[in-house]
Amino acid sequence: MANIHSQSIPQTVLDEIKTKLNEAIELMKPYAITIGAAERSELAKLGDKTLAFVEKTKTHSADNPLLRPAYFDYDEFSIDFSDYQNLRPLSKLIEQLLNYTDDTMMVSGSEAYIAALSFYNSVKDASKRDIPGAKAVYDDLKARFPQNRKKAE
Repeated sequence: MANIHSQSIPQTVLDEIKTKLNEAIELMKPYAITIGAAERSELAKLGDKTLAFVEKTKTHSADNPLLRPAYFDYDEFSIDFSDYQNLRPLSKLIEQLLNYTDDTMMVSGSEAYIAALSFYNSVKDASKRDIPGAKAVYDDLKARFPQNRKKAE
Protein backbone atom coordinates (compact mmCIF):
# COMPACT_ATOMS: atom_id res chain seq x y z
CA MET A 1 0.00 0.00 0.00
CA ALA A 2 1.35 3.41 -0.92
CA ASN A 3 1.87 5.97 1.79
CA ILE A 4 -1.22 8.18 1.51
CA HIS A 5 -0.77 10.21 4.68
CA SER A 6 2.10 12.52 3.80
CA GLN A 7 0.99 15.89 5.10
CA SER A 8 1.36 16.57 8.80
CA ILE A 9 -1.49 18.47 10.41
CA PRO A 10 0.04 21.66 11.83
CA GLN A 11 -0.12 21.91 15.62
CA THR A 12 -1.75 25.35 15.29
CA VAL A 13 -4.62 23.74 13.35
CA LEU A 14 -5.00 20.96 15.93
CA ASP A 15 -4.95 23.53 18.74
CA GLU A 16 -7.61 25.63 17.00
CA ILE A 17 -9.84 22.57 16.45
CA LYS A 18 -9.47 21.61 20.11
CA THR A 19 -10.30 25.17 21.23
CA LYS A 20 -13.40 25.30 19.04
CA LEU A 21 -14.57 21.88 20.18
CA ASN A 22 -14.16 22.92 23.81
CA GLU A 23 -16.13 26.10 23.06
CA ALA A 24 -18.90 24.02 21.48
CA ILE A 25 -18.97 21.69 24.49
CA GLU A 26 -19.27 24.65 26.85
CA LEU A 27 -22.12 26.10 24.75
CA MET A 28 -23.97 22.78 24.83
CA LYS A 29 -23.42 21.91 28.52
CA PRO A 30 -26.34 23.87 30.01
CA TYR A 31 -28.76 22.04 27.73
CA ALA A 32 -27.10 18.63 27.51
CA ILE A 33 -28.54 15.48 28.99
CA THR A 34 -26.38 12.47 29.78
CA ILE A 35 -27.76 8.96 30.00
CA GLY A 36 -26.31 5.55 30.64
CA ALA A 37 -26.36 2.51 28.39
CA ALA A 38 -29.35 0.99 30.20
CA GLU A 39 -31.39 4.18 29.83
CA ARG A 40 -30.34 4.50 26.20
CA SER A 41 -31.55 0.98 25.40
CA GLU A 42 -34.95 1.63 27.00
CA LEU A 43 -35.74 4.84 25.14
CA ALA A 44 -38.05 4.94 22.12
CA LYS A 45 -35.93 5.79 19.09
CA LEU A 46 -36.80 8.60 16.67
CA GLY A 47 -35.10 8.06 13.36
CA ASP A 48 -35.71 8.39 9.65
CA LYS A 49 -38.55 5.85 9.67
CA THR A 50 -40.52 7.50 12.48
CA LEU A 51 -39.70 11.14 11.70
CA ALA A 52 -42.62 11.60 9.29
CA PHE A 53 -45.03 10.20 11.89
CA VAL A 54 -43.83 12.67 14.53
CA GLU A 55 -43.95 15.57 12.05
CA LYS A 56 -47.57 14.72 11.12
CA THR A 57 -48.47 14.33 14.78
CA LYS A 58 -47.02 17.78 15.49
CA THR A 59 -49.13 19.32 12.73
CA HIS A 60 -52.32 17.49 13.71
CA SER A 61 -51.92 18.18 17.42
CA ALA A 62 -51.34 21.89 16.68
CA ASP A 63 -54.40 22.07 14.40
CA ASN A 64 -56.64 19.97 16.66
CA PRO A 65 -56.08 20.92 20.30
CA LEU A 66 -59.40 19.37 21.34
CA LEU A 67 -58.08 15.94 20.31
CA ARG A 68 -55.10 16.14 22.65
CA PRO A 69 -55.42 13.95 25.75
CA ALA A 70 -55.28 15.74 29.11
CA TYR A 71 -51.84 14.27 29.84
CA PHE A 72 -50.41 15.45 26.48
CA ASP A 73 -48.28 18.56 27.02
CA TYR A 74 -48.11 20.20 23.60
CA ASP A 75 -45.55 22.80 24.70
CA GLU A 76 -43.18 20.11 25.97
CA PHE A 77 -43.75 18.09 22.81
CA SER A 78 -42.88 21.16 20.73
CA ILE A 79 -39.68 21.78 22.70
CA ASP A 80 -38.61 18.15 22.36
CA PHE A 81 -39.29 17.92 18.65
CA SER A 82 -37.78 21.31 17.89
CA ASP A 83 -34.55 20.43 19.69
CA TYR A 84 -34.42 17.07 17.93
CA GLN A 85 -34.75 18.76 14.55
CA ASN A 86 -32.21 21.46 15.43
CA LEU A 87 -29.64 18.99 16.77
CA ARG A 88 -29.78 16.64 13.75
CA PRO A 89 -27.64 18.86 11.46
CA LEU A 90 -25.14 19.39 14.30
CA SER A 91 -24.97 15.65 14.83
CA LYS A 92 -24.24 15.11 11.12
CA LEU A 93 -21.39 17.67 11.25
CA ILE A 94 -19.94 16.07 14.38
CA GLU A 95 -20.23 12.64 12.74
CA GLN A 96 -18.39 13.97 9.68
CA LEU A 97 -15.61 15.37 11.88
CA LEU A 98 -15.42 12.08 13.78
CA ASN A 99 -15.15 10.14 10.51
CA TYR A 100 -12.38 12.45 9.26
CA THR A 101 -10.55 12.06 12.57
CA ASP A 102 -10.98 8.27 12.78
CA ASP A 103 -9.99 7.66 9.16
CA THR A 104 -6.93 9.91 9.38
CA MET A 105 -5.87 8.26 12.65
CA MET A 106 -6.38 4.80 11.14
CA VAL A 107 -4.28 5.53 8.04
CA SER A 108 -1.54 7.47 9.83
CA GLY A 109 -1.35 4.86 12.60
CA SER A 110 -1.17 2.01 10.10
CA GLU A 111 1.56 3.71 8.12
CA ALA A 112 3.53 4.50 11.27
CA TYR A 113 3.23 0.89 12.46
CA ILE A 114 4.32 -0.49 9.08
CA ALA A 115 7.32 1.86 9.08
CA ALA A 116 8.18 0.79 12.64
CA LEU A 117 8.01 -2.89 11.62
CA SER A 118 10.31 -2.17 8.70
CA PHE A 119 12.84 -0.56 11.03
CA TYR A 120 12.45 -3.39 13.54
CA ASN A 121 13.11 -6.04 10.90
CA SER A 122 16.16 -4.14 9.71
CA VAL A 123 17.49 -3.90 13.30
CA LYS A 124 16.74 -7.60 13.82
CA ASP A 125 18.78 -8.47 10.74
CA ALA A 126 21.58 -6.08 11.80
CA SER A 127 21.65 -7.70 15.24
CA LYS A 128 22.05 -11.17 13.67
CA ARG A 129 24.99 -9.78 11.68
CA ASP A 130 26.58 -8.29 14.84
CA ILE A 131 26.35 -4.69 13.59
CA PRO A 132 27.54 -2.44 16.46
CA GLY A 133 24.65 -1.04 18.53
CA ALA A 134 21.99 -3.15 16.81
CA LYS A 135 21.63 -5.77 19.59
CA ALA A 136 20.71 -3.20 22.26
CA VAL A 137 18.08 -1.63 19.99
CA TYR A 138 16.76 -5.04 18.97
CA ASP A 139 16.54 -6.24 22.58
CA ASP A 140 14.59 -3.11 23.50
CA LEU A 141 12.14 -3.46 20.60
CA LYS A 142 11.65 -7.24 20.66
CA ALA A 143 9.75 -7.01 23.97
CA ARG A 144 6.74 -6.10 21.79
CA PHE A 145 6.92 -9.56 20.20
CA PRO A 146 7.18 -12.16 22.96
CA GLN A 147 8.23 -15.59 21.74
CA ASN A 148 5.53 -18.22 21.49
CA ARG A 149 6.26 -20.72 24.18
CA LYS A 150 6.08 -24.31 23.07
CA LYS A 151 3.76 -26.43 25.14
CA ALA A 152 5.50 -28.91 27.42
CA GLU A 153 5.26 -32.41 26.02
